[in-house]
Amino acid sequence: MIRHGKDMSALVMKHSDNPFTAATFESMNGLVSSSLITFFFNQAKPTTCKDAIQRWEEKTGLRASEEKEIILSFQWPPIEKMDNNLASLTLVEKLSLSTNMIEKISGINSLKYLKILSLGRNYIKTFSGLEAVGEHLEQLWISYNQIEKIKGVNALKALKVLYMSNNLVKDWAEFNRLQEIPLLEELLFINNPICEGMDIESWRSQATKRLPKLKKLDAIPVV
Repeated sequence: MIRHGKDMSALVMKHSDNPFTAATFESMNGLVSSSLITFFFNQAKPTTCKDAIQRWEEKTGLRASEEKEIILSFQWPPIEKMDNNLASLTLVEKLSLSTNMIEKISGINSLKYLKILSLGRNYIKTFSGLEAVGEHLEQLWISYNQIEKIKGVNALKALKVLYMSNNLVKDWAEFNRLQEIPLLEELLFINNPICEGMDIESWRSQATKRLPKLKKLDAIPVV
């Protein structure tokens, strides 16, 4: 379901490649009622993964099934569902689906070469759906989502880099689940509720005490 209101306004204004640039949207917003804009948004059908892949091929002139890096970010209308059409990306090593409206990770079970998965700025709530790529996924970029619970990360056997700032993690019991990622070296975790009320030194001390193998925390080397 396409959202409207502030979330949709912000999303549209990020999509500089789309017909509705920030300036266009601001102009529209001043000329027509919010109810009419909402009506327009609600008529837009989500972009499917199949459509997004086709757009990528048309734009690049390449065959997605033969490429190692595929960028499906910033789709308009946004992608809402990761589906089995992603299985056509048989050689992909880096896949970006950031800045869409995805709520659940799915459709990637057959991506046996996937090393980097970018899902930032979506509506994802859990790590469920990563199990099948856990043996070879090395980097997960999932900042600016709605993750509160870190259950299921024990499947990420090869993960070295996790970017999950600006989520909803609020207690240390959940943070401690990151100990289940055996090779984790780099973590971006700022702007989760758990960090609120702590100065930088206290936060870094608490985090690195729990994750002593970290080499970099919030873009700063651990010494």
